[in-house]
Amino acid sequence: MAEQYQEIEPNCGIKVTKVLVFPFKETSKMMYTKGLATITLNDAIVVRGLRIMDGPNGMFVAYPTDPFYKGDDARSVVAPSRDDLRSYIEAVVLNKFNEVK
Repeated sequence: MAEQYQEIEPNCGIKVTKVLVFPFKETSKMMYTKGLATITLNDAIVVRGLRIMDGPNGMFVAYPTDPFYKGDDARSVVAPSRDDLRSYIEAVVLNKFNEVK
């Protein structure tokens, strides 16, 4: 049975109202990336390009990065600034991923 993640809504008025998950078929080329996701926040803001990753410490959600950024490390285009919001979005996306894979 797939792991369930606890979806604790943050106290900031933001709610994930829609989640679309697109799991990848297992291939060696994708390595850590297990799928992509799109979320809608408060029926008003759509965030595309979330990556569902399986790293050394378990499953997590990576946020879209700026392909034109020329710095040493990646820079996210969008990312939650609060840990409780990040945990909530990650739980919602990973629960949906476990349902559809």
